[in-house]
Amino acid sequence: MTGGFVNFLADVAEPNMGVVAGLGLGTVFAGLISLVVLLSIMNVIFSKIKTKEKVTPEVNTAVSAEDEKMDEETVAAVSSAIAEVLGRDVSGIRITSIKKIN
Repeated sequence: MTGGFVNFLADVAEPNMGVVAGLGLGTVFAGLISLVVLLSIMNVIFSKIKTKEKVTPEVNTAVSAEDEKMDEETVAAVSSAIAEVLGRDVSGIRITSIKKIN
């Protein structure tokens, strides 16, 4: 009796290739759209958290007379050497003070 019912369903519900393809593509795009929405929501949440945690760095504004005597060429050479060691661009680093060691 159940075999007849299953055969009845198989005869009645033959899959249409267009419907199967449409359901598959619809499922994929629905998943992608939900991922985009979820990531957008997370971006808003984490950007608000990140702005709350911003800390202003302390800047040493005291410049000694010895630092003022150092010419621009020496400062540029030291800056480029530090940037090369760090593997960054010179504009990506900030040097607050340079002191000579005897």
